[in-house]
Amino acid sequence: MTIDPFTPALDLAAAIRRREVSPVEVADCYLDRIDALDPTLDAFCHRADEDVRKAASAAADAVVRADSVDDLPPFHGVPLPVKDLVHVAGWPTSYGSAGASRTPADASSPVVQRFLEAGFVLLGKTTTSEFGAVPFTENETLGITRNPWDPDRTPGGSSSGAGVAVAAGMAPIAHAEDGGGSIRVPASCTGLVGLKPTRGRITNGTVLVEGFATSGVVTRTVADTAAALDVLARHDPGAWWSPPTPWGSFRLSMRTPAPRGLRVGALTGSPIEGIDVDPACVAAVSAILRALESAGHCPVDQTLPLPPAEELLGAFTTIWNIGAAGIPLADPDRVEPHNRVLREEARATDSWTYAEAVQHTQVFSRRIVEGFVAGFDLLVTPTMACLPPPVGFWRGGGALSPLLNSYPMAVFTSLFNVTGMPAISVPVGFDEATGLPVGVQLVAAPWREDLLLQVAGLLEVELPWAGRRPPVGV
Repeated sequence: MTIDPFTPALDLAAAIRRREVSPVEVADCYLDRIDALDPTLDAFCHRADEDVRKAASAAADAVVRADSVDDLPPFHGVPLPVKDLVHVAGWPTSYGSAGASRTPADASSPVVQRFLEAGFVLLGKTTTSEFGAVPFTENETLGITRNPWDPDRTPGGSSSGAGVAVAAGMAPIAHAEDGGGSIRVPASCTGLVGLKPTRGRITNGTVLVEGFATSGVVTRTVADTAAALDVLARHDPGAWWSPPTPWGSFRLSMRTPAPRGLRVGALTGSPIEGIDVDPACVAAVSAILRALESAGHCPVDQTLPLPPAEELLGAFTTIWNIGAAGIPLADPDRVEPHNRVLREEARATDSWTYAEAVQHTQVFSRRIVEGFVAGFDLLVTPTMACLPPPVGFWRGGGALSPLLNSYPMAVFTSLFNVTGMPAISVPVGFDEATGLPVGVQLVAAPWREDLLLQVAGLLEVELPWAGRRPPVGV
């Protein structure tokens, strides 16, 4: 069997089960793709090809020994790279920083362990901005991660390497994390599906930035995203908080169409005054609204009750400043200037002020979620207010310019990290003038990932994206 590197992860798993292809052949296919493409795109920061081949060989042996392929885990033999913000036993974790320790991890993070139990072969580690603090990766440690649709553009971030690896056919699926948009932004920039689950749905070793951050994946298909959520979303008795394991399979829930007559709202104006929204991003939202209305859903003219932007930003920033807390640094002087500023501001904030910021975000979140539930079943927004910016767009304006100049990339996504609501970016748009993909974000009430996946699955049929391939990688 000839392996198409753009094959969805579930299809690869099915081919392995049918013994049409070996996990070793699959691993070699993607390692060869990384050899060929990564010098241009810079998606991988740690390679352990010998480990990959050993794991693939063990997976191949397990297929031969299995009495029934139904006994194999769901993604048996499928390669998956891990974002370099979580631990893999025996591999270093750089956190995208020249200042971080390179001591190999003693144990894998809980989310990585779930991937292993699902049968994935870990394919290496992908690039991230330093500490995941900004939505692009251009730094001293990892270089510049580039967009396969246009290498002079950013692929978004902070899960930059994850998006590039899947979009360019260097991996069929990739782990990602999202604290302010870092799954959905690269999904939008690179033409992929990216789901940020409900706060607490997926646990890891600790609760990060007051629950704003979560793990997930970037994929080519909604079905792959749903199946990966089945793997990751389960009760974790050791977690600070963890819901019960979902009552049913997210993948199987997609077989049931979303109920007709959903109340569908739209937010196309920036939640922060002064940020213009690109017409291509608004047009992509309009296309989805038309498709949903044609499918029997009901547009509603309701306004999401958002707090004053400066109040929400102030509270959010106080919490965001502590994002790098607990990361072991071998050389703090090599931390990037914007993260040094955040670190200094965090240390200068007293515990009373910090606790008030946490309380304020909870009050704001409750107000937004209650208003959403009263007025909507589904909200449609641009994933980003802009097309993928050029490499180096963030320069100029002082130490905090990487953060301040990237607001248009995360202005729609970060709001739902605060509320904890599930949100998915789907690549329904395509800007003909630039040849760049355009993502649209769908938002649902807490714990309604099933509804998001059902609607995203409908859009995958009505506004298909599966046949698109980036110029770099074809």
